[in-house]
Amino acid sequence: MDPIWLTIAFAFGFVVRLAGLPTLIGYLIAGFVLNYMGAESGEFIETVSDLGVMLLLFTIGLKLKIKNLIRHEVYGGALVHMFITTLLFVGLLLLAGRSNLGLFKNFGLSQALLIAFALSFSSTVFAVKVLDDRGENTSLHGTTAIAVLIIQDLLAVIFLVATADHLPSMWVFAIPVILLLIKPLVFYVYRKIGHGELLILFGFFLALVPGAELFRMVGLKPDLGALIMGLLVSGHTKSKEMADLLMHFKDFFLIGFFLSIGLSVVPTLDIFIISFLIALAINFKVILYFLVFTRFGLRSLTSYFASLSLANYSEFGLIVAAVATASGWLPNDWLGIIAIALSISFVISSPLNSYSHQIYNRIRSFLKKFETRQRLLYDRTIDIEDAEVLIFGMGLLGAAAYDQLKNEYGQKVLALDYNPDTVEYHRKLGRNIIQDDATDIEFWERVSKMQKEKKQVKLVVLCMDDHKSNLFAIKELKGIDYKGKIAATARHDDDISDLKKLGVDSVYNIFAEAGTGLADHICSDANED
Repeated sequence: MDPIWLTIAFAFGFVVRLAGLPTLIGYLIAGFVLNYMGAESGEFIETVSDLGVMLLLFTIGLKLKIKNLIRHEVYGGALVHMFITTLLFVGLLLLAGRSNLGLFKNFGLSQALLIAFALSFSSTVFAVKVLDDRGENTSLHGTTAIAVLIIQDLLAVIFLVATADHLPSMWVFAIPVILLLIKPLVFYVYRKIGHGELLILFGFFLALVPGAELFRMVGLKPDLGALIMGLLVSGHTKSKEMADLLMHFKDFFLIGFFLSIGLSVVPTLDIFIISFLIALAINFKVILYFLVFTRFGLRSLTSYFASLSLANYSEFGLIVAAVATASGWLPNDWLGIIAIALSISFVISSPLNSYSHQIYNRIRSFLKKFETRQRLLYDRTIDIEDAEVLIFGMGLLGAAAYDQLKNEYGQKVLALDYNPDTVEYHRKLGRNIIQDDATDIEFWERVSKMQKEKKQVKLVVLCMDDHKSNLFAIKELKGIDYKGKIAATARHDDDISDLKKLGVDSVYNIFAEAGTGLADHICSDANED
């Protein structure tokens, strides 16, 4: 039956995609439909589901730096939000428990705490998918949301370890030593492995063997092992390439995860009503996230978009609930309630994130009232002064374009990159660069203001690795009625088509232009001879 399930998943995913919603909603609906038809989750679906979650956490680790986790607005925001959310849900659940009716019969404080704790998490799977779809995974609000989710996931793992039937093996204390010993070996293989399919296979090996399997052997969650392994090797230059290569495999395996959620639930009317009421509480979670982030010094814009990315319940909450029901601490019906509430939260959150920019433009004046006077140094509105050329993305192409254009425009060339390490590197080389990203709406407003003041930006060069970020920047430029030239890079023919449809003046196919440059270089050397 598994091929039939995948066919149904594709059909619902495709229909949902046509409706402009994330495909994961279609996979969830497919799971519910299959459940209604009497299907049960098989070994294939469960294996694919586990692989999807482990690869997701591994790729998150590859892209995340430890210093992002120790920012006070990240760990402080995550802990404060979870504490307040848990207290609120405990209060509401105990109040409902006074009725002593139906699912709330013999309802006590310990049960309320378990359910509230499970509902305090937000979904890593959903947030990463939404940010990827919008091309905002490298933005400040994207990295902040993902870092908060990792803090939450680590707390979930601590809970699972603390409530396990058996304690972890004493060998758990050897894991840090083992990881430190194998790190130089991993980096050596990185240098020798090259690119392509062997790099993909090495990524699977790292995530599933020294990552997941090593942690499983000592009694820890394998998901945590995949995440830690990703973090361990994230400092290598090939880690981003590996993450990009694993992306499509991760997306495929996650289909099994969303199918398994739908297949695990047999809803009744009472369960659905309680789930729906719990799902409505997502509004409170979003508001609280926003207030917490702004109190920690983030801009209203950053706080708003990060909060919407977290506007859902979590698959880790489901895991917590599953452990509680398996241990007899919660009635089994509550696992179904949390699963359906999770699914409904995805449905609520999807259109909110799809139209997040339009919503922000309407309420931005109100949201700005919540900003603190003292904001974080790396999340301030920056004046771009008299720049005539803007270059987004300072990789090899962006840096080469900067040096060439500086010969003509001098200091009026301004580079922008979201990565603080990249910004620091180019500043040491004397390049004019600031930390910002193409998804920052307020940045494009500053460009619009310059145009009105007759300080025209003449050229925008888009050299970002992520095609969706380039598309976003172009749409923002069109939105402010930008009159200058736009140049952009692309890797694929359909990317070039997308850019030309949006009116880009010059599109450069990275591979074709590299070949042309090589031919010119060969001809030049031949003429000299």
